[in-house]
Amino acid sequence: MMTKPLPPRAEARPLTLETTHESGTIQRQDDYAWLRADNWQDVMRDGRASLADDIEAYLDAENAYQDAIMAPTKALQETLFGEMRGRIKEDDTSVPSPDGPYLYGVKYVTGGQHPKFTRAKRDGSDEEVILDGDKEAEGRAYFKFGGASHSDDHSLLAWAFDDKGSEYYTVLFRDLDTGIDRDIRLEDTAGGGVFSEDGAYFFYVVQDENHRPSKLFRHKVGTTQADDELIYEEKDPGFFMGVGRTQSGHTIVIDIHDHETSEIWTIPAHLPLTPPQLIAPRDTGVEYSLEDNGETYYILTNLGDAEDFKIVTAPKATPGREFWSDLVPHKPGCLILGHTLYKGFMTRIERENSLPRIVIHRLSDKAEHEIAFDEEAYSLGLSDGYEFDTEVIRFSYSSMTTPTRLYDYNVATRERTLLKEQEVPSGHTPDDYVTRRVLATADDGESVPISLLYHKDTPLDGSAPCLLYGYGSYGISIPASFNTNCLSLVDRGFVYAIAHIRGGKDKGFAWYKNGRRETKKNTFTDFIAAAKHLARENFTSHDRIVAQGGSAGGMLMGAVSNMAPEAFKGIIAEVPFVDVLTTMLDDTLPLTPPEWPEWGNPITDKAAYDYIASYSPYDNVEAKDYPAILAVGGLTDPRVTYWEPAKWVAKLRATKTGDSLLMLKTNMEAGHGGASGRFDRLKEVALVQAFALMVTDKA
Repeated sequence: MMTKPLPPRAEARPLTLETTHESGTIQRQDDYAWLRADNWQDVMRDGRASLADDIEAYLDAENAYQDAIMAPTKALQETLFGEMRGRIKEDDTSVPSPDGPYLYGVKYVTGGQHPKFTRAKRDGSDEEVILDGDKEAEGRAYFKFGGASHSDDHSLLAWAFDDKGSEYYTVLFRDLDTGIDRDIRLEDTAGGGVFSEDGAYFFYVVQDENHRPSKLFRHKVGTTQADDELIYEEKDPGFFMGVGRTQSGHTIVIDIHDHETSEIWTIPAHLPLTPPQLIAPRDTGVEYSLEDNGETYYILTNLGDAEDFKIVTAPKATPGREFWSDLVPHKPGCLILGHTLYKGFMTRIERENSLPRIVIHRLSDKAEHEIAFDEEAYSLGLSDGYEFDTEVIRFSYSSMTTPTRLYDYNVATRERTLLKEQEVPSGHTPDDYVTRRVLATADDGESVPISLLYHKDTPLDGSAPCLLYGYGSYGISIPASFNTNCLSLVDRGFVYAIAHIRGGKDKGFAWYKNGRRETKKNTFTDFIAAAKHLARENFTSHDRIVAQGGSAGGMLMGAVSNMAPEAFKGIIAEVPFVDVLTTMLDDTLPLTPPEWPEWGNPITDKAAYDYIASYSPYDNVEAKDYPAILAVGGLTDPRVTYWEPAKWVAKLRATKTGDSLLMLKTNMEAGHGGASGRFDRLKEVALVQAFALMVTDKA
């Protein structure tokens, strides 16, 4: 008989932490603070090579334990991987997007992990590969694109890559006539960037030593990075910064924002040496974004009482708030998610009653119409494309049973043309599956939507296992879209469920507002209510539910495992934000100051400290039985640092009672998103699914 491996134990090295407010000093003890590398900035850049020996030894020991425990599922993981890979059309090609004389697209080849960027003449000439992701990734343990954009004259391609997983991107410039990259490299960028209209300048954002996108530079193409001119520096560490261009191409947009406030500066794309012009100064709680047609700004904002946003116009010459005029008024409960302006019309995507829709607004007479859809639950996406003077938009549609369909839509004729339907090479019959939308009742009486997918033959008598997914932060809504990976579980009798909990914007902005800061616990209790509803209605049973969430959704996993461990059989916490209090008290970390509007600032606000302390998963680990837990982290992750799941697992192992399974897997060569290749990522999904099958006795 094989001896069951013993789990590693992290050494407890007690450290007293102090926080002082006006009411006094609060002390707490952290036994595992030593797992946070003092040189974490170096670890982000260099990975394992910069990691202290004792930290490296502990992470390696946890990885070895996870490997040993999961070894009996290796064959299952290979089967799952084969199934998921079999649902991917390996030699897939996108529908190319027109831009002037060219059609730009993306394709994959059989066996290829990374995309190839292509273009062809619009007149029908042969396609050429302008950037080969598989070739660029050769010899690298990690490789991820950070964006690619071509100049207006189609002669240059600026493209970015990250080869550590730390999200410090290098930008290169490729001559599209020769296919050769120029010698100039822009280092430590946030990825992406935009050309001026004449292609002579490139605007990009640099990340500082604390991984904050704080400086905007103007690069003269052909010169070195040392010669670049600083155009704007954001002094407030609580704000992110990005740069882009409007759909018209007329305006370079410097976007500065946190989770509730925004500020925009603009530069005419045809006058790149012009100093940035402020649109409207930041005002706490006021958000706005803009498009333009050369003369007028079209601004999406929540100014005033427009909680679910409205669209206003302003002259480009006088863009301040005093000149904003309502175009699309605020409609409570109908959240405008985004807008794009074209020469003769504007599109917007909005959500009402938890379902999205696309609205076309004709500029000449303000007439509007919607693009209609039939299914009970579905997902929509709009692709802006490259062109401004067009009557055709492109959108995608899918549901939990319907593969993604890509359409062109003529806004004048209202003709919808199917361009492509997602192929599932191994086969998929939508009629074999059922998708439903049900409502759970939260503790305070709110109705929490749950999207469900299950096989038509799955018994609904409480015997089916269930994977319950949740996120619930930053206003991000999880769409009821087609996901080929979850079919491996569904085909094995699982009910796959998405809980649309507060903290997202599934039911409007208020749904988000009532799941952040001082109401954050609604996110957790909503999720628990969803689990209870599914068990009560016999979709599953509590001893069959595996909960899954990542990043802020991983915090959700940690919180619900503390609050209601009896409601779940297993917990999958991917890159979990579980050490919330300690992280929010450390203003040197990359995301801490920008996160205060989401969680509260425990440094200055005693009430915020107490509230975060009351739910922070790491701080609320107790001596009680927990569900089986698989935690997954990334060593170079700048968003949720590797030591958060490491500390959490170490404390759980030292504190919890019972013999439930507890594992930590740290990807030593990746960051927040896990493995970068499309097939390598599937191996990680297969591990997670094998865990879910194992703990529910389906392996």
